Formats: sequence, C-alpha cells, structure tokens
Amino acid sequence: MHIEPGLLAPAKLFFANGAAALLLAHHAPALLRQPVLVLRSVLAALFFTACMQLVHLKVGPSELHFVGAMPIYLLCGLVPTLFGFGLGLLMQGLLFEPQDLVHLAVNALSLMVPLLVTHQLLGRRDRPLSRRFLLQLDATYYAGVTLMVGFWLANGQTSTALQDWALFAASYLSVVLAEPLLSWLMVRGAQALARRRDALVRLCCDERISAGA
Repeated sequence: MHIEPGLLAPAKLFFANGAAALLLAHHAPALLRQPVLVLRSVLAALFFTACMQLVHLKVGPSELHFVGAMPIYLLCGLVPTLFGFGLGLLMQGLLFEPQDLVHLAVNALSLMVPLLVTHQLLGRRDRPLSRRFLLQLDATYYAGVTLMVGFWLANGQTSTALQDWALFAASYLSVVLAEPLLSWLMVRGAQALARRRDALVRLCCDERISAGA
C-alpha cells in the first residue's frame, strides 16, 4: 500500500499532509480524556510495524503488506489504531525506509480512511465475533485500502495502467483470507486472559474485549 516517492506533485503532498494532520487532531482529544489510549497507540504501532516488516512484497505499482489492521482495531480500538498507523509508519521511515517519509501522510491516509469507513459501517455494531463478521471487516477494510492506493495512482504525475493496479488489488485477497484467523485467535486469547482478571490485558485492550470475555 506504499506510494513510491516522486509519484505525487508537491501540491498534492501538501493536501495529504493537511488532511492527515486534521484527521489525527480531530481524534486527539480522546487521548487526553483517556491517557490509557496512549499506551494502546504505542502497542498498536509496534504490532503494526512488526506485521509490515514481516511481509512486504513488490506487486504492480505498490507493495503487498501484511498490515494486521483488524487484530489491532479489535484489540486496541479505533483511536489507538489510527495513531498506531501514523506512529508505526513514522518509525518504519526513520528506522528502515527513510525515503518513505516523503509520503508519510499519503500512506497513513491509505490506512486511516478505510478504517474510519469500516468502523462506521461495521465496527459500531454489537455483533458476535463470528468468522463471517471477521471476513466482512477485512474485506471492507482492504477494499478501501486498494481503492485509496488507486486514488493516489490516478492523481500521480505519471500514468499507471489499470491492470497493474488490479494486480495489486488482487494480491490483497491473500490478506483478507489470512488475517481473520489471526484476529480470531488474538481476540479469543485476550478474552480468555480477561476472564482471569488479568489487569495487564484490561489495561492494554479495548473495553469491548473485557465486556465480551
């Protein structure tokens, strides 16, 4: 889901930087109201970085990553996941891929905007953690990610063939099929620990995990 440096004009990068800053600023008051969300944001960033470094393959005009978005979202909640994406991408840029810092906001928006849409469509409903629900979450989220990448490519300074984007989009079917299993295992594990009154789990995980324990 990375956009390579040099694809977007400076004016569009300025727009992306402003949009990402406004999005995070809108959700920042939640961190002040609940300082525990800062801890969850750091944990989200670390897990996200580990997943991204585990799998990153060049596919078409972008890259296939194992993002781990839905396990993070289900365990940590919406706001920590949003800040975890931003912090995680910043860490990866500083530690592994300095050239990606140019498109930090672009890549962050590619992950954040689909998460907000998925949260509004599915995440706010009180639904059991079934395989069908987990698959719906992943399918909705990664469809959004691939569409966001398509949006940036369509607004690039050089043209990208539709079939190249389609190849990239199709590669994420593997993530849609694999990630729900990880989500189920991690959430069930956290719920099992929460039932034992594990204070650390209650501190690190979203309140819905404890409620569903």
